[in-house]
Amino acid sequence: METAAADRRRYWRRADRAAGGLAADLVLYLLSTGFAAVTAATSTLLPHRAWGSVAAVGYLLGTIVVLGQLLVRRRRPDSRLAGTAARGGLTVLTWAATALLPLVWQAVERVGGRLDRAQEEVVVVEHSGARLLDHGTPYLTRDAIAALPGGEQLLGYTPYQPGMALFGLPRAVAGTAWWTDARIWFAVATAVALGLAVLLLRRPAAVAGRAGVRSAERAGARDAALVRAVQLATVLPVCALTLATGGDDLPVLALCLLALACAARDRFVGAGLAVGLAAALKLFAWPVALVLLVHAAVRGRRTGLRLAVGALGLPLVALVPAQLVDSAALVENVLRFPLGHGLVSSPAASPFPGYLIAQALPAGRVVAAALLVVAGLLIAVLLLRRPPRTAASAALFCGYGLLAAILLMPSTRFGYLLYPVAFLGWVPALRLARTPQDTPDSDRTPVPTATP
Repeated sequence: METAAADRRRYWRRADRAAGGLAADLVLYLLSTGFAAVTAATSTLLPHRAWGSVAAVGYLLGTIVVLGQLLVRRRRPDSRLAGTAARGGLTVLTWAATALLPLVWQAVERVGGRLDRAQEEVVVVEHSGARLLDHGTPYLTRDAIAALPGGEQLLGYTPYQPGMALFGLPRAVAGTAWWTDARIWFAVATAVALGLAVLLLRRPAAVAGRAGVRSAERAGARDAALVRAVQLATVLPVCALTLATGGDDLPVLALCLLALACAARDRFVGAGLAVGLAAALKLFAWPVALVLLVHAAVRGRRTGLRLAVGALGLPLVALVPAQLVDSAALVENVLRFPLGHGLVSSPAASPFPGYLIAQALPAGRVVAAALLVVAGLLIAVLLLRRPPRTAASAALFCGYGLLAAILLMPSTRFGYLLYPVAFLGWVPALRLARTPQDTPDSDRTPVPTATP
C-alpha cells in the first residue's frame, strides 16, 4: 500500500516537472480558458458571467505565452525566458488579468449604477462595516432582521467573525467609490499575505561546501514548487473567480498560508498572529489554527505558547466588543444562521454528498451533521496519534480535513474547494523550504535537479 502511494507521488511529481513545469502550466491555463469561456456563456450569476468574459482573454494570453516558452525551451533549454522566474512572472501577470482586472472593472461599473456587479457577501461585509462604525457591532439582532422585507433578510445576516467587518470600513468612512469596494481590500490583504509567505519561504539558508551545492539544487526545486503553489492560490479559476466577484475567502486563505510558511521557518509567533487574524475573519480558519497548535505543541511547550498567544488571543479579542454590545446578535449571526437555525436559510447548495444527503433522506440534515462529526473525530484521533511534526504535514492535515468538511457539510459552496486545493498545493514548497539538515527523516523527499 505504501509502495502504491509512493508510486503515485512520483507520478505526480514527474507530471508536475515535465518540460520544467511548463507542460502543467499549459494544461492549467488552457483548462482555465475553457472554464472562463463556459462561465461567461452559461452562468446564471451575472457577476460570474462578467468575470468570465474578461478572464477568458487573460487565460488565453497566458496559454499563448506558455506555448512560446515551450518553443523557446525546445531550442534553448537553459533560456531564462522558459525558466522558473519567467513562469513566476507570468503567474503574477495572469492573476492581474484574470482576477484584479475584472475585480476593478466590476467595482467601477458597480459605482456607475450596475447592481449586478457584486455577490451578496460584498454587500453584507460593507453593511457590517457601517454597523461596526455606527453601533460598535457588525451584527443585527434577530428582531431587526425579522423586521426587514423578506427579500432583504438574507443580507441582514453577517455569518463571519467580527474582523471581517474591517473590510467594509473604507466604504463606511469614505463613501461610495470604486476603491472603497470591499473586494479591493480583500485583494490587497491577499496580495500582501501571499507575498510575505513567498518571501519567507525563499529566505536562503547559509550552507557551505557540497551541502551548499545540494542546498542550491533544493532552492531551485523549492522555487519551482512555489510557482505552482502560488498558481493554485491565485490564477486557479476557483480563486480568481472568487476574488473578483466575492472575495471574502481569499484573505482568510492567504493568511493561513502565511501562517504555514512562518511555521516552516520556525517563526511561531508570526504563525500565531497570521492564523489568529484569519480566525478573526472567518470560522474556516479555526481548524487550521487547531492543527498548527498541535504542530507547535509537538515542537515544545514554549513553542506552543508562542503560537497560542496570537492564534487564540486575536479571535477572542475580536469577539469581545460584539459580545459586550449584543451577545444575542453575535450568536444569531455567527452560530445560529450557519447551523441552519436562522430566519432564512443559506443559499449555498453545491451538490456535494452532505448537501445531497440533507436533501434526499429523511432527517437528512441530522445524518449529514452526524457524518461531519464522525469525520471530525477521526481527524482528531489522527492528530493525537500522528501529530504533524512539520509545516508540510500540518498543511496535509488542513487540506484533507477541510476537504472532508466541505464534502459533508449540509450547506456548502463549490468555491470553498479553494481551501483544500491551496493547502495541498503548498505542501511541496513547505517541505522544500527547510534545509536538508533541518528536515526530519520522515519528511525528506528526493532532491530533484533544478531545471532552468
